Amino acid sequence: MGELAKLGIAVAKSTADKYKARVQKPPSATWRAFLKNHAKDIVSIDFLVVPTVRFKILYVLLFLSVDRRRITHFAVTEHPTAAWAAQQVVEAFPWDTAPKYLLRDRDSIYGDWFRRRVKNMGIEEVLTAPQSPWQFRTRSDSMAAFAENVWTT
Repeated sequence: MGELAKLGIAVAKSTADKYKARVQKPPSATWRAFLKNHAKDIVSIDFLVVPTVRFKILYVLLFLSVDRRRITHFAVTEHPTAAWAAQQVVEAFPWDTAPKYLLRDRDSIYGDWFRRRVKNMGIEEVLTAPQSPWQFRTRSDSMAAFAENVWTT
């Protein structure tokens, strides 16, 4: 822009910026690509709510293997806490069988206790975006829908 001004040509900054070389960022992997590339290393967890005949509420923590779409572990409680959920992670993956990634939503039940336990086991947590159930999607249907279908049958 300075060289053009020396020649007596007035150019707006926005015009000059349009023709400047831009720094190219490497493309990032999409959510779908991440799931495809790491499916065998991902376990998805989610809580389900089950009403009983006596009008109590039971909470089911469900662990699903993403690559095979199978339940690897589940546990039921009336009063879930972060410590209880953390213990279920230990019980679900004994003796170095922990997955590389743990896919979960942003539920408040996964407190500091849970996050510390998962980190100490060498598992990387992958959080879904806030209020976006579509991120549990792999193939044609969602993991949460799959879990609920399995649980109700």
